[in-house]
Amino acid sequence: MPTFDDFLALDIRVGQIIAVDDFPEARKPAYQLTIDFGPQIGVKRSSAQITVHYSHEDLIGKLVLAVVNFPPKKIGPFTSEVLTLGLPDGTGECVLAVPDAHIPLGGRLY
Repeated sequence: MPTFDDFLALDIRVGQIIAVDDFPEARKPAYQLTIDFGPQIGVKRSSAQITVHYSHEDLIGKLVLAVVNFPPKKIGPFTSEVLTLGLPDGTGECVLAVPDAHIPLGGRLY
């Protein structure tokens, strides 16, 4: 069973999506996201299977939560640097986990 210390080892931060690109090489429909986590962490990239609920226009400027301290993961020709967090809707499609108020970029979940 995970401990509270295991939870604290995850570095979950808020970032703002600044660019969205299609990811045609992905096995399932996905976007390549560029996310700004503020000056301490900087700009990182992530792949996210969120095309069912979000368009490019919906995503630009959106605040999202992501794990920023996992090692980079190669997804086909793309390297995902952070894990953008989401939850399944009633059909299993991803809905982003987002703060419900403006949080300074880089703010850490606790």
